[in-house]
Amino acid sequence: MAKIATSPVSLALRGTTLTYLGIMVILPLVALVTEAVTPGRQEFVAKLTDPFAWHALKLTFATAFVMVGINSVIGTATAWVLVRYDFPGKGLMNALVDLPFAVPTVVTGLMLVALYGPSSTLGAILNSNGLAVIYQPPGIVLALLFVSYPFVVRSVMPVLQEIDPAEEEAAKTLGARPWTIFRRVTFPTLWPAILTGTAMAFSRALGEFGSVVMVAGNRPLETKTGPMYVFGEIESGNRIGAMVVSTVLLGLSLAILVGLNALQRRPETRK
Repeated sequence: MAKIATSPVSLALRGTTLTYLGIMVILPLVALVTEAVTPGRQEFVAKLTDPFAWHALKLTFATAFVMVGINSVIGTATAWVLVRYDFPGKGLMNALVDLPFAVPTVVTGLMLVALYGPSSTLGAILNSNGLAVIYQPPGIVLALLFVSYPFVVRSVMPVLQEIDPAEEEAAKTLGARPWTIFRRVTFPTLWPAILTGTAMAFSRALGEFGSVVMVAGNRPLETKTGPMYVFGEIESGNRIGAMVVSTVLLGLSLAILVGLNALQRRPETRK
């Protein structure tokens, strides 16, 4: 159990940290929510159920869920390969996993447009076969997959490195197949880390703007996501509508992170 700081230096440090947190995080959150609910409940519901706003939110959640489903599997597999196998280029692959953290999101969108856009060779082939990616929902999913890829990988890798291989070897000695070993021995240890990575990726996806605006096409009721709707409504002067959608996105992200923190504090998830 952490000790309560009582020395002057510790109190000053704690006060500075809390003050900074309040100024940089809490006060902006309070200001946003306050402005969104000030017009009243009826106006809040009306702005939220506006067909354009509601579709933007549904598209945001749908693409984020698809991204999470893919990244939970691919991210775990990537972590498994990086921890359990040695191969030429492993160091480069390990470094490339973190590239989405370093690349500006607008550049991410440009890369995807260059690869899958209608003017590219691959994009033209996909379009001719009815599999358009850019300026369609699949392009949004691709952008979200890129920017959120490291979360699951970096959450799972430390846990994999700490797993005692003796348990897996014992199960193998008893005749268990590889999939059974993973499902019954390894996965119960990994699932909190996978959940952490996917929750962080989902929260990240809800607010993604830079890469999505490049690949989505910004078509209302088709490819306009929540963050794009917020930006457009601010430019159009619909401040309250933008605040309402922002509050919903913020509230869900905060709920996910708070729930994740509570889960991590449970004793069984720390074993």
